[in-house]
Amino acid sequence: MKLFCCIILGAFMVMSASCSHNSKETRRMQTVKIDTVFSVEGQTPLQFPGKVKAAQDVNLSFRVSGTIGKICVEDGARVRKGQLLAQLDPTDYRIQLEATEAEYQQVKAEAERVMALYKDNGTTPNANDKAVYGLKQITAKYQHHKDQLEYTNLYAPFDGFVQKHLFDEHETVGAGMPVISMISQGAPEVEINLPAAEYIRRTQFTRYHATFDIYPGKFYPLECISITPKANANQLYSMRLRIVQDGRPSPYPGMNTMVTVFCSAGDMHSLSVSSGAVLQKNGKAAVFVYDPSKGTVRSCEVTVLRLLTNGRSVITSDALQPGELVVSSGVHHIEDGEVVKPLPPITSTNVGGLL
Repeated sequence: MKLFCCIILGAFMVMSASCSHNSKETRRMQTVKIDTVFSVEGQTPLQFPGKVKAAQDVNLSFRVSGTIGKICVEDGARVRKGQLLAQLDPTDYRIQLEATEAEYQQVKAEAERVMALYKDNGTTPNANDKAVYGLKQITAKYQHHKDQLEYTNLYAPFDGFVQKHLFDEHETVGAGMPVISMISQGAPEVEINLPAAEYIRRTQFTRYHATFDIYPGKFYPLECISITPKANANQLYSMRLRIVQDGRPSPYPGMNTMVTVFCSAGDMHSLSVSSGAVLQKNGKAAVFVYDPSKGTVRSCEVTVLRLLTNGRSVITSDALQPGELVVSSGVHHIEDGEVVKPLPPITSTNVGGLL
């Protein structure tokens, strides 16, 4: 009986060791997806969402205060530069100008008389100086009141469209208060936001184009206008681009767009890998390089330059070369030096690996 128990115990221990060994083998032999490292040459595209804006979008206001006497345009109206948009009631300013004009004529006549006497040595230099300065003072006052009367008219500063009038007739407005919102008619602009990683590479930008969902298949060339040198609260830099007018239907302010920016690779050794191959750990980025002769993987530290819209990332590393294999899926379940099993590639006759 004792011998039988020993035999059973020994068999149990052998089976346990075998299961433990198989468990370790199973844990070590993780199945992963393998991808090839490609070299990034020539120009690489970057894509950013943007919004169309008018080249000029302004709120117009009167330079004097008063009561709105007339709104001359409707919302959405197309206007020309110099066209009258609105008027204030000019009554008070006209009365003020008439009073100043009468005073001006009186002072002018008296000053001219004194200056004529001074030429004939009929008065003192002090009297002549007072006449000259008095005439200058009343002339400036007269011109100021003429300008104020003219400021009761609000004109379009450029060709464009009236977006909205913010006050109605008979309402009182102060000087500088926005009365009419207007956008320009010229070539519209596109605004995008650049992250810091792309802002520092702005000198490598070579060309740009925009696409719109409402105009499928059309590419609109863009010209760079400016890039703000200071980031906003979201650490993004605003970039303005002008849409080149080439006879195609023009986008309108407020439309959403996708802007493609082409940039040169520069002197940096840039590589392209699947975005799933990049592992972030302890603030550093790395990929697992697969050695097909040994079936093992090794960790390789990389620097991520940017993400592409096709599911790949552009990286740089002195320890990685084009053509090498990296783990593109399963990087979170393996360790440096571990033996892995590559996932067989999908063949044209076994789509989905069902056979």
